[in-house]
Amino acid sequence: MAHHIPLPLPLPLRRRLHHLFILALLAVASGNPSPGVYDRGAEEAEAYSILTFHDYTPPPPPALPPPPAAPAATCAGDLGGVGDLDTRCVVPVSVRLEGGGVFISGNGSLQLLDGVSVTCQRPGCVVSANLSGDIRFGHGARVVAGWVSLAATNITLGDDAVIDTTALAGNPPDKTSGVPTGIYGDGGGHGGRGASCYVNKGQTQEDSWGGDTYAWSELKTPNSYGSKGGSTSVEKDYGGGGGGVVWLFADEIVMNGTVIANGGNGGTKGGGGSGGSIYLKAATMQGGGKISACGGNGLSGGGGGRVSIDVFSRHDDTHFFVHGGRSSGCPDNAGAAGTLYEEVPKSITVSNNNLSTQTDTVFLDPPYEPLWTNVFIKNHAKVSLPLRWSRLQAQGQISLLSRATLTFGLTHYPYSEFELLAEELLMSDSTIQVFGALRMSVKMLLMWNSRMVIDGGRDSGVATSLLEGSNLIVLRESSVIHSNANLGIHGQGVLNLSGNGDTIEAQRLILSLFYNILVGRGAVLRGPLINASGDDVAPKLNCENESCPMEIFHPPEDCNLNSSLSFTLQICRVEDIDVSGLVQGTVINFNRARNVTIQRHGSISATGLGNTSLFLVCQNCY
Repeated sequence: MAHHIPLPLPLPLRRRLHHLFILALLAVASGNPSPGVYDRGAEEAEAYSILTFHDYTPPPPPALPPPPAAPAATCAGDLGGVGDLDTRCVVPVSVRLEGGGVFISGNGSLQLLDGVSVTCQRPGCVVSANLSGDIRFGHGARVVAGWVSLAATNITLGDDAVIDTTALAGNPPDKTSGVPTGIYGDGGGHGGRGASCYVNKGQTQEDSWGGDTYAWSELKTPNSYGSKGGSTSVEKDYGGGGGGVVWLFADEIVMNGTVIANGGNGGTKGGGGSGGSIYLKAATMQGGGKISACGGNGLSGGGGGRVSIDVFSRHDDTHFFVHGGRSSGCPDNAGAAGTLYEEVPKSITVSNNNLSTQTDTVFLDPPYEPLWTNVFIKNHAKVSLPLRWSRLQAQGQISLLSRATLTFGLTHYPYSEFELLAEELLMSDSTIQVFGALRMSVKMLLMWNSRMVIDGGRDSGVATSLLEGSNLIVLRESSVIHSNANLGIHGQGVLNLSGNGDTIEAQRLILSLFYNILVGRGAVLRGPLINASGDDVAPKLNCENESCPMEIFHPPEDCNLNSSLSFTLQICRVEDIDVSGLVQGTVINFNRARNVTIQRHGSISATGLGNTSLFLVCQNCY
């Protein structure tokens, strides 16, 4: 059989085919479809766009969880009332509910006459009403249940009227640790930690607490039960019950009565239960009533609960209480305060009602968007941001008042940096503790008999803290800013240490860019610390060298804190420095100061802190 042998193409034809092949490759590479290739067109191409399949807009906020289900109710049959729920139901006598509670709905109104009580003492029992008309509580009227949810056009609580869910909580959310373990009689936790009077060996009171906080994500719309307190016996439960839940939704709320979601008391053998949840949402609110979600008293006090107020227009003088319960076993360590959030100004308040505590209210992740407007920590409240790299930021004011404490980081682990940002930071008889490094940026820092203590540990990685007060920094009444590492403070206005006891001190301290620094009589600027340690963050003075480093006489002009320099106290690019107190250091540098005035009672002293050599350098001073 003969075999077919293909003949080679002529050379000119092979060259033309080669050129056509190259052109086809170029057409594909350039993205232009070749003839005969199907073109989807603009509409179909849009259908396959990544923007069509992926929506990058943030998801809408989740809807409020519905109240627990309860049997439907009738006016006459279940409430013992007169009328019906589609017109007007009047309850003239007290009624005691059985089972899981009642669900009231209709197009009419509901009125409880003076002194009438609707009670359901079973923990977790629900009284829920959703009416198109009004809900009115007469003088001394009461509703007692574990969960009370009322929605109407108008809700009115008359004088001495009460909605009470004290110690009637159902089970707290799963996978939470609000109920304390052990048989130490610790307090339950919710908005604040429960107290514990039992301290393990090698720990301090601040390291010990009972039930932990939970439901931080529900700060704006709290809907969790409080937790039970612990017991001192395995055989019998002496702990107080957790506080229940109250929701009030209306166009107008008249609050002349009391809304309570307190934890129950535990007596001398059990811990107090934690406060529950209260959420009020209305267009307007008026009156002068009381709203309380406090921890219960006990051997160890329970933590406060969570309260949220979403009212557009308030004309009320309502009193709010969300503090921890008292501890009979350790009177100076009440339960931690809960949280009060106000949606319209976007402000959060933590107040322990002047009950001393060593137990924290934990801020897990303060929001970045939208920011809180104001943060108020007061009346012996103790707030902690324990997570690494935490930031506390407010558009307006951060206030610490009346023996409040704000703590960044963990006591024994100063390994992180933290941020504090606001328009104003106001401190009165209060303390800020930082375990690690702090980056602070405010326009105004005012301290009255207060302390800011920064513990950089021995880790050089977080040894430098920077504080900015762009307009004004004022220390009065023996206020102190202290760091055992590097500290830089800068601004554009005035730094005023007003008088006796006002102190700024650090291992290495630099003050820069202020227009005016005033060191009042009895005030102190110091760097390094007295009896300073010789660890990694201590200044390296190079005293063993035969000649001074060049940077001593020609320091950098950028006024940044440079830990490689030998200066222990540096004042850089400040117009006027007025000293009536004490400026004390080992190697002191004034760089580009226009006027340095030492008054009759003032002094600048290179005293050899730490038994080292002494230098005082004024560079480019006018």
